[in-house]
Amino acid sequence: MNKSLLALGALTVLTALPMGAQAADAPKSDWTVAGNAGLFSDYRFRGISQTNKKPAFQGGIDISHSSGFYVGNWNSNVDSAMYNGANIEMDFYGGYKLPVGGFTLDFGALYYYYPGSGAGGTFKIDNTELYVGASYGPFSLKYSHAVSDFFGVDDSKGSYYLDGSGSYDLGSGFALVGHIGYQKLKKNARVVEINSTELRDSIIDYKLGVTYDLSGWSLGAAYVATNRDLTGGTASLSNRNISNGTVVLSASKSF
Repeated sequence: MNKSLLALGALTVLTALPMGAQAADAPKSDWTVAGNAGLFSDYRFRGISQTNKKPAFQGGIDISHSSGFYVGNWNSNVDSAMYNGANIEMDFYGGYKLPVGGFTLDFGALYYYYPGSGAGGTFKIDNTELYVGASYGPFSLKYSHAVSDFFGVDDSKGSYYLDGSGSYDLGSGFALVGHIGYQKLKKNARVVEINSTELRDSIIDYKLGVTYDLSGWSLGAAYVATNRDLTGGTASLSNRNISNGTVVLSASKSF
């Protein structure tokens, strides 16, 4: 058969189909790409301000496969004095999610990178953690274990963080959100509270707030605090507490 006539016939049939039929026949991709961006009145990491209690612009991208594998990147501005010259945090992660009954298990690794850290002869700050988590509906529990020196602190491998989070739909676009976390510091990783000389090897942080869905935008207000009075970075110049309770306002969108 003449191949050119065959191709012409196939093209005629295709153009005669309704547009909806053509779209329905298109194979669905196994890959999903999603992004997120938001503005926050403060960047609190495990309860401690990373921006000297100033606003942060944050955003990232996630690429996932129907098999359960995923990779992603997330970024935020930070206080450069806290991270030895770095003013940006870049997180890179990858893992695998596995549904088991009504639960979803999550296994992965996360690398915290601070470009420019180590300026002026200071030590470089970074961190690598392995994590395992489980979620059931709106509730989740996650364990993260540092396999590198914890954020550049010499001989501090093995520090870990336990994170419990949940939400409750209040209706009309509102939701109640809550979180509690426990940071255990190992070996040389220690903190000293303001006006104290005692070394502490643990920090508890918690959050309670509300979110509102406004035409795809998520507006939030949450009270965030820890059980420690800590300072660091630019805040240490005035002994300012960056781990005490505060209300963090946010506006974010996923796309």
